[in-house]
Amino acid sequence: MPTLMVQGCTSDAGKSTLVAGLCRAFKRRGLSVVPFKPQNMALNSAVTPDGGEIGRAQALQAQAAGVVPSIHMNPVLLKPNTDTGAQVILQGHSIGNLEALDYHSYKPKAAAAVFDSYARLCAEYDYVLVEGAGSPAEINLRQGDIANMGFAERADCPVILIADIDKGGVFAHLVGTLALLSESEQTRVKGFVINRFRGDIGLLQGGLDWLEAYTGKPVLGVLPYLHGLHLDAEDAVPENALASGQFRVVVPRFPHISNHTDFEPLRLHPQVDFRYVGHLEAIPPADLIILPGSKNVGFDLAWLRSQGWEVAIQQHLRYGGKVIGICGGLQMLGQAIHDPHGIEGVPSSHTGLGLLELETTLHPEKQLTNRMGVLALGAEKGVCHTFLRGYEIHCGVSAGKALESPSVYLDGHADGAISPDGQILATYLHGFFDMPEGLQALLTWAGLTVEQTFDINTVREHQLERLADMLEAHLNMDAVLSLLQ
Repeated sequence: MPTLMVQGCTSDAGKSTLVAGLCRAFKRRGLSVVPFKPQNMALNSAVTPDGGEIGRAQALQAQAAGVVPSIHMNPVLLKPNTDTGAQVILQGHSIGNLEALDYHSYKPKAAAAVFDSYARLCAEYDYVLVEGAGSPAEINLRQGDIANMGFAERADCPVILIADIDKGGVFAHLVGTLALLSESEQTRVKGFVINRFRGDIGLLQGGLDWLEAYTGKPVLGVLPYLHGLHLDAEDAVPENALASGQFRVVVPRFPHISNHTDFEPLRLHPQVDFRYVGHLEAIPPADLIILPGSKNVGFDLAWLRSQGWEVAIQQHLRYGGKVIGICGGLQMLGQAIHDPHGIEGVPSSHTGLGLLELETTLHPEKQLTNRMGVLALGAEKGVCHTFLRGYEIHCGVSAGKALESPSVYLDGHADGAISPDGQILATYLHGFFDMPEGLQALLTWAGLTVEQTFDINTVREHQLERLADMLEAHLNMDAVLSLLQ
C-alpha cells in the first residue's frame, strides 16, 4: 500500500504539522489520503463519529485530508495520569491504566491493534501518511517499537526525517539520529526536511551540501518559520496571549490539564486577553476564570489549592467575576470527588471547592459522545436558544441539587449547572467555544459588552491552506509523491 512515514529527531520537530500540511496538499490534488499515527502520547483528544477517542492532532489531520475521523487513525493513545503511568486507549476505548514497564509487556497486543487499523485504512484509502512519535533514536525504547522504525520496518514503508532548526543543532540532530539506526533503518530514510528556518537560505547552503554528501540522502525541503501559524497542539500547552483584547480570561495550567484545545478560540479572539497561569505564577485579575479538564482531578485539585486558587476564586466571585468549569473543572467546583475504583490512581475521595451542590463518582466506563444542544442561560438574556456543538469525554458521573439548574441541554438532556447567583457555569461539554454563537453568548454572559464574531473553524481552514501553500513552495513535492508510488 502506498505509505509514507514522517519521523522526527525530537518531539515537537514538526511531524504533526508536516503530516497535516501534506494531507491538505494531497487533498487539493484530488488524492485519497488518510493520516495515521500508530501510537500517540497526549492529553488532547477528540471523539470520533464511530464512538472512540483519538489524538487531537489526528482529528486535525483528518480535517486537512477532508475525511471523517476514525479510531483507526490513532489505534494506540496513551494518556498520562501519573509520572510513570497512563490510561491506555486501544482502538478508541480504554483498557485501563498501565505503568510504563507493564505497557512494554502489553506491546504485542498493542501492535496487533496497530496493524489491524493500518490494514483497514489501506483498504479504504489510496495513500497513507504516517506520523511517528518522539524520536526513532530512543534506543531504550526500540524493543517492541510500534511508534517509529518498528512500524516502518514491518510495514515496509519509506521514511522522511524532520528536524527543527529553530532550536539549534539541526545537523547534529539529523546525523546523530541516523547514526543510531540500524543499517536497514538507515536505508529506509529517504530524505530530510529542515523545519522552522529563519534567515537567508544562502547562509545555510553549505551545511545542506555537506549533509547530503555525508549521508548520501537528499534534503527534500527547508521549511520557513511560519509566523502566526496556529493549529491545535498535539499535547504541549501553547504560549499565552496572542491577542491584545481587554477582556481578561485566566485558566490554571493544571499538571494534568487535558483538552486545552478547548481554549484556542479564546486564545486567538481579538477581544480577549487570555492567560494560562502555571506553577508558582501570580494569579492575575480576571473577568472570567475557567477551570479546565484534567486527567487526574484529585491531584490537580490539590495543586490548585497549593497555588492559592481556592482563595483567589472566592475573591473573584465576591467582586462579581464569572467562573466556568469544564469536565474535571465541573467536578472540582462540587463538594466531593470519589474514585472508588482507582481510575486515576489509588482509590480515594477528595473534598471539592464546594461552590456547586453536587458530588462526582468516577466509574470505569468512559463517556465518549459527540453532542449538539443549546445553552440554558435564561430567556431574559436572549441566549437560551444559542446552538452548541462539542463532545463529552469523562469517567465521572455527577449528582446533586445543582444539576436541577442545568447550563446546557445536549440532545434533549440536561447537562451541567448554573449557580443560583448566575456567576458559575459548569458543563461536561468540551469544544463548545468552537461554535461562534456559543462563544459570543458565553463571553456576553461573562461580561464582554462589545460583540465581535469570531469563528475558530474558519481560522483552522485558513491555516491549513496556508500550510499547504508553504509546502508547495518549499518542499520537493514531486520527490515526496514519488516515494509514495
